[in-house]
Amino acid sequence: MLRRLGKPIRTVLRWQLAATATLIPVAAVAAGLHGALSAGLGGMVSVCAGLISGIVASVGKADSAGGVLISALRAEGVRIGLMVLLLWLVLAAYKGVVVLAFLGTFIVTALIFTMAFAVRGR
Repeated sequence: MLRRLGKPIRTVLRWQLAATATLIPVAAVAAGLHGALSAGLGGMVSVCAGLISGIVASVGKADSAGGVLISALRAEGVRIGLMVLLLWLVLAAYKGVVVLAFLGTFIVTALIFTMAFAVRGR
């Protein structure tokens, strides 16, 4: 399934996972177990949204500039909507969330996703 995604998306997802894995121990030292779990959840919100967005973008073949634009906008809309939903879900369901670790890791990984344009396809 991941092979269907383009190289830029796969690369950025790996970067997001690496950033999350780096920030989890930092949050663990700063805020304990709940900090580590919060950082992991913050990173996974962005990773999951990016993965689903990549899948949505890869579905269907756009044969015109307008089709490519619509596909990209649809994928970005799905990504933003999923981020909002997952952020709300974690904040509502996990009472021990360390907000700074959660949102900090989320913001870092969300910014990393925007670097996909810098990765060459071939």
